[in-house]
Amino acid sequence: MNAQFAACLHELEPKFSTLLQAKPFKICNTPADIPKSGIYLFSENGAHLYVGRSANIRNRLKNHCRTHENTAAFALLLARQKSGCLTPSYRKAGSRRELMTQERFREAFFSAIERIKQMDVRVIEESDPIRQTLLELYVSIALGTPRNSFKTT
Repeated sequence: MNAQFAACLHELEPKFSTLLQAKPFKICNTPADIPKSGIYLFSENGAHLYVGRSANIRNRLKNHCRTHENTAAFALLLARQKSGCLTPSYRKAGSRRELMTQERFREAFFSAIERIKQMDVRVIEESDPIRQTLLELYVSIALGTPRNSFKTT
């Protein structure tokens, strides 16, 4: 195995442990001293649901609670699952914008935003984009976060 890659992998478990030991907070009470960039983890009733990464964690967490479907990706995912509109579309029919015209989906979306606001959030600093990507994958695999698929279309 490449030595540089192996060194990156070696750093994942300690960061993972530190993330899990971090004091959780709610998005509406985001601490002033959270790291600028790194990994964030959403949990609900002790179940870890979603891990993400960002170069600006504070802004990214705010985006998860915005009412615009293009910024609130986790809320969009939760709403898709609740409403049964599971297949993403890059055409007008089935697009995010079109889904928001459907009352059932719109209600699920706004409900998801409120749900996210009540979730526990934990963060850990990681400024290097490669290690950040690896850490996001590691946390998702280790915790089996059900809302991360890393699926591309």
